[in-house]
Amino acid sequence: MAACRELRKEHAKEFFESFDTVLFDCDGVIWDANDEIPGAKDTLRKIKEMGKRIIFITNNSTKSRTQYAKKFTELGFESVPKERIFCTSFAAAHYLKEKLKFQGKVYLIGEAGLEEELTEYGISYTGPGPDPVTGIQKEWLHIPLDPEVRAVVVSYDVHISYVKIFRAASYLSDPSVAFVGTEMDGRKHYPGTHVVKPGTGCIINAVKTAALREPLILGKPESYLFECIQQSIKEVDQSRTLMVGDNLHTDIPFGRNCGLKTLLVLTGISTLEEARHFQASNSIHDQKKVPNFYLPSIKELGELIDKVQ
Repeated sequence: MAACRELRKEHAKEFFESFDTVLFDCDGVIWDANDEIPGAKDTLRKIKEMGKRIIFITNNSTKSRTQYAKKFTELGFESVPKERIFCTSFAAAHYLKEKLKFQGKVYLIGEAGLEEELTEYGISYTGPGPDPVTGIQKEWLHIPLDPEVRAVVVSYDVHISYVKIFRAASYLSDPSVAFVGTEMDGRKHYPGTHVVKPGTGCIINAVKTAALREPLILGKPESYLFECIQQSIKEVDQSRTLMVGDNLHTDIPFGRNCGLKTLLVLTGISTLEEARHFQASNSIHDQKKVPNFYLPSIKELGELIDKVQ
C-alpha cells in the first residue's frame, strides 16, 4: 500500500538516491497551458545537474514530439530533444509500425500532432478535418468508405461529428480492422468556472459504443508508453525510475502499473483530499491511484535538492 507521504527533508536523501530516471508529465506539472509552473525550470536544471535522466511523458495527442520540443523552447526551458518526449501521438504511430507491422491506410479521428507522427513513420491516413452531416439519412448509407483502411485510430478531435463516428464504426464492422485509442482522459474542468472541456475518452466511447468493439488504449494509465521508453532508451530501469504527475487517474496508476516510484504534485487536476480518499479505500483499483509521496508543486522538489546537497 502506497504511503502518500509528504516528501520532506528527512526523506529526501534516500528518495533522490532511489532513482536514476524521472518521468515528468507536462500539463499541470511543468506548465499550465502556456505558462511555466513556478520553479519548473530551476527544478529540471537541478535534477539534470544531479546526473538524473529526464523524460517527458504526456497523454496529449494534439502535438507531435517535434511540436512539444518547440514548446519547451518557446517557454524558455532548456532544449529538449524529441527523443526524450513520449506523447500518445507518437505511441499510436509506434504501435502501428513496430507492433502491428501495419500495412494499409488509417482512418484517423485526430489532429495535427497525430498526422505528423503517422507521416514520420510512413503511414498513410484519411479523415482529419471537418466532416459535417450533409444530405438526408438514407443518403448516409452510400457514404464512401476507403477500401485501403485497415486501422481506425481515435484521439482528440475538435471536428468530431456524427459522420466521423459513422465512418469509424463502419470501418470497424470488419473485425480485421485494428481499433486504437490514444488515451481515455474524460474531461478537464476549469476551476472557478462552469466550463468543462470534453476529453478524448468521450470520443472513443462514442465510437466503441457504435462499433461494439473495444479499442486498444495506449496512453496512461496503460503501460505502452513505458514500453516505448524502454525500447528507445535501453538504460531505463523501472526499479530506478520515478513518475511525477498531477493526475491520480492517469499518472499515478501508470507509475504503479509499470513498477515505478510515484510523486503527486498538487498544481494540476487532482487534490490531496482525493488521494486520501483512495488511500482509505479497500479497492485494489483505488489503491493504484495512491502515490508514494506528494508535494505542493515541482518548485518544492527543487528546494529539497538544495537541502540534501
